[in-house]
Amino acid sequence: MSEEILINVTPRETRVGVVENGMLQEVHVERASRRGYVGNIYKGRVQRVMPGMQAAFVEIGLERAAFLHASDIVRPAISSVEEEESGGNGNGHVPSISELVHEGQEIVVQVVKDPISTKGARLSAHLSIPSRYLVLLPHARTLGISARIEDEVERQRLREVLGTLIGADAVEGNRLGYIVRTNAEGQGAESLAFDVTYLGKVWRVVQENIAKARVGERVYEELSLPLRSLRDMLNEDIEKVRVDSRETFERVARFVHKFMPQLDDRVEHYDGERPIFDLYGVEDEMQRALKKDVPLKSGGYLIVDQTEAMTTIDVNTGAYLGTRNLEETVYRTNLEAAQAAARQLRLRNLGGIIIIDFIDMTDEEHKRQVLRMLGKGLARDHAKTTVYPMSALGLVEMTRKRTTESLARQLCEPCPACNGRGMLKTAETVTYEIFREITRAVRQFNAEKLLVMASPSVVSRILEEESAAVAELEEFISKSIRFQAEEHYSQEQFDVVLL
Repeated sequence: MSEEILINVTPRETRVGVVENGMLQEVHVERASRRGYVGNIYKGRVQRVMPGMQAAFVEIGLERAAFLHASDIVRPAISSVEEEESGGNGNGHVPSISELVHEGQEIVVQVVKDPISTKGARLSAHLSIPSRYLVLLPHARTLGISARIEDEVERQRLREVLGTLIGADAVEGNRLGYIVRTNAEGQGAESLAFDVTYLGKVWRVVQENIAKARVGERVYEELSLPLRSLRDMLNEDIEKVRVDSRETFERVARFVHKFMPQLDDRVEHYDGERPIFDLYGVEDEMQRALKKDVPLKSGGYLIVDQTEAMTTIDVNTGAYLGTRNLEETVYRTNLEAAQAAARQLRLRNLGGIIIIDFIDMTDEEHKRQVLRMLGKGLARDHAKTTVYPMSALGLVEMTRKRTTESLARQLCEPCPACNGRGMLKTAETVTYEIFREITRAVRQFNAEKLLVMASPSVVSRILEEESAAVAELEEFISKSIRFQAEEHYSQEQFDVVLL
């Protein structure tokens, strides 16, 4: 499989695209004005404790107070080295939030989810600092192996190598905890030792920053988007990393040489006249990813609908008629849809609860194959996904970890004409609203004439199709009404002026 990472840099915006076999799979956007906070560590102060929610709101210097749940507050670390897939906290009991923090208390926290929509950032007091192959867990004293490394022999080897390396590593007498990342599979002791040393240095700097920081100050900043992307995604499968900015290329090259010297030759500066995202068709793919409909090669299509509560993906056969029978047609469409849906989740960065409404199938084997195809498509997704069995209605429920806004919510805003409803009132509906407003206005105020300003489509309809109704209304209120088309008015907008 041919896989490339494209880095496009402009003064105020950086974009990273992941292209597999010539097709865009992921795109990440970071703007100077709205750089994300995930991974940053702050010294905060507890603003409010909410026992009913088992949570506290913490001031960390952002626009809105951030949310900290009781389960995300550090508790006594487990005492023995054991396998922890996610750096767990050692016990299942969650004390009352009132026992853990109090208002006015200073606390060191890390952002695990950016502010999304009207919600503040989500915090954790379980700090973690990632490197190329490891994640440092300063308060956990645990050794974990990524669940994506499935070979038990390799898992045991990594456990032994890291166990040897961290045996001598101590900070103030306490051994630090680590998780071995998926990237570490097949890596030797030297590579892991480098990361252990690097993370130890970073943690010492963080501790120094914590000691002197004031409330609301950042004590650790996550890497910028280009470096973060390479740290998490660059491996032997990536054929090329192309960067269209000389300054960013030099910074990326230094980073790769330091942490991944064996991949030095994969990074190159792109200096072509044609923009790099245009050359690979990324701009067009991004525009398509903002639409609700996703055409399938067979003639079917998906409808992707993102709401506050969840994202739904509806599968339709469309123009695809198949060649054999209805069940076969449905099966083929669903197979293609499963693959396309997995790609759209990555491309659009959709998270939270996701419902995929496949076309009804009666054959149980067909259902299993469709789920298998969906799982296969999600296998290369860097975000954690959980897929549940297909329901009797043909619905597949799944979750995908969300840490940042979706692509659409990063690049778009609600339509000012419909306020995000996705629909406009018809010209007929607005016409009758105008008639009611006229009747209401003349009952409240004295005026000889009325002027109605509205969009051209509404005024045109009133003068052509509702002229008789206007005459009746003028007779009823004993006043003349003049209509004026305003080009800049939306279809729902109008004003009734008393003259």
